[in-house]
Amino acid sequence: MKRVLVAGINGAMGQYATKMINDLDGFEVAAGLGLGIKDGDQAKYNVAADTKLYGSLDAIDEDVADIWLDFTAPAAVFPDVKYALSHGMRPVVGTTGLTDDQEADLKKLAQQNGLGGLIAPNFGMSAVLLMKFAKEAAEYFPDVEIIEMHHEDKKDAPSGTALSTAKLIAENREPHQTAPDTIETLADVRGGDYQGIKIHSVRLPGYVAHEQVLFGGKGEALTIRQDSFDRSSFMSGVKVALQKVDTLDELVVGLENIL
Repeated sequence: MKRVLVAGINGAMGQYATKMINDLDGFEVAAGLGLGIKDGDQAKYNVAADTKLYGSLDAIDEDVADIWLDFTAPAAVFPDVKYALSHGMRPVVGTTGLTDDQEADLKKLAQQNGLGGLIAPNFGMSAVLLMKFAKEAAEYFPDVEIIEMHHEDKKDAPSGTALSTAKLIAENREPHQTAPDTIETLADVRGGDYQGIKIHSVRLPGYVAHEQVLFGGKGEALTIRQDSFDRSSFMSGVKVALQKVDTLDELVVGLENIL
């Protein structure tokens, strides 16, 4: 039986993941981590009575889990994953907000400890396919912008998915900015910039996770869009990650790399 620690168990994604693991053969929620939670809250978070619950990293017992599943917050994810790798747990990370330097540090730490793991900007299959298709399209449509739309509680902008999309597109085009002479009469109206790829972030109630990539060419345009209407849509990807993380010998970024 593979033991999973769910970091962020008191959040929406943590609870979706907990319910999925409860029904997954060969896996169990051995522990949960979340600000303000305490032992005795097991029923509240849909876990067994003997599941360990922790309110902070320094309270976690040794050898409590084999896999660290992280759905926390951008400010917490780096120390969380660093802790997991330093304590023999293979991380499966759905929290966004890691910088390139932080990812590099974590990859080095994983190698030093002989552990594999996964950092996934998005666990939704539609988002993974959007990134794949956008990279392919960039070879033919190098002029592109990205719009990502999320719920009002999302803390980081742009989303990890949008940034990963931009990085993949950048692999297939020469760096340049479309319409570089545009005069902005409102600061930052053209959005963020990744190697000339403009990224726009929308935060509104009622949204979950959505992204569209707009390509423009002479006399034509191409739009690729994905929509996640319910957080349950991410669970198929989480399930695959949990089942395959033991086969990884390094810290991998991107669900598409293990499908």
